[in-house]
Amino acid sequence: MTESIRLDKHLVKLIQCSRGEAQKYIEGGWVSVDGEVIDLPQYQILEQTVELNANATLTATQPRTMLLHLPADFNATNPIAALKLITPESHWTEDKSNIRLLKRHFAKLLPTAPIEEGASGLMVFSQDGKIVRKLVEEAKTNEQEYTVEIQGAIVEGGLEKLNNKFQRDGWLLPAAKVSWQNETHLRFALKNVHQGQIRFMCESVGLSVTSMKRLRIGRVSMGKIKPGEWRYLPEGTWF
Repeated sequence: MTESIRLDKHLVKLIQCSRGEAQKYIEGGWVSVDGEVIDLPQYQILEQTVELNANATLTATQPRTMLLHLPADFNATNPIAALKLITPESHWTEDKSNIRLLKRHFAKLLPTAPIEEGASGLMVFSQDGKIVRKLVEEAKTNEQEYTVEIQGAIVEGGLEKLNNKFQRDGWLLPAAKVSWQNETHLRFALKNVHQGQIRFMCESVGLSVTSMKRLRIGRVSMGKIKPGEWRYLPEGTWF
């Protein structure tokens, strides 16, 4: 070749397949150029070596969902800003999902269940419309779990009060299940979390919040991901 050519066109000639099949192979991450996986059919090549993985299939690529451990020092008021933390380099090395990392997995990721302001922990970004709807439109049915570090002395009967419904600015807040994790940490399990709800509840019983971390959304927990790293939501896993 003396002029560049699209990768999908070259693959058609190389393995004698249709253009559509070539695009599926490439988008599925089965094609490498000089040893590097390229998942863009329009990628331009010259004299590079193009190879098709021996295990290649024509199965369509699936939309992916990323579970991010938001660091404590990152302001997530704008969840889109947290997207910059999700890169190939920040992929958790112990990810057991067996999903091959592809460049297309980082496109069109949407934020889902908002995290409490000032909190660290689990954030979910997804390309899958079903998961986005599940976590955004059905927030009332998805329980979230937070661990909250507190200071101060709780008022008498404070724990019982935390387990009853609160009113804030004339609105009835969703009920929460609250228990002591240890002397300085409370565990909150609640649905349809309102921004500022946890801090407001703690302050209402004489406690100030030092830090908050979201550990779980629905049936999916953050696991042992390190701050600033992410892992894939395994196939077949649902919130």
